[in-house]
Amino acid sequence: MSTFGDDLIRSLSEALAHAKGDGPAVVHVPVTPREVRKRANLTQAQMAPLMGMSLSGYRKWEQGTRRVSGPAATLLRVIAKEPEAVRRALLPAEQAQKYRCRARPSQQP
Repeated sequence: MSTFGDDLIRSLSEALAHAKGDGPAVVHVPVTPREVRKRANLTQAQMAPLMGMSLSGYRKWEQGTRRVSGPAATLLRVIAKEPEAVRRALLPAEQAQKYRCRARPSQQP
């Protein structure tokens, strides 16, 4: 059988396993910067330092004029799940208190 045939069979087998719930345990759900920020109950001015960027750069993400890179998308997923941990790790103590995250309950399981 050709390599294409092998790849096709493997891909279909993986798709079938995923449909049955036997797929990989971790599925990355795309998140938008605005969704993450609102879930953490932060303003754009508070979210930008957590992402390590300027306010204007962060606004461009929310407006869709700039794309979120791979590492930044990963940081967004971490903030979505553990905003307080990111705040403690990345911000100086005096600034961290000012930008305290008040996460809303997640709609995702």
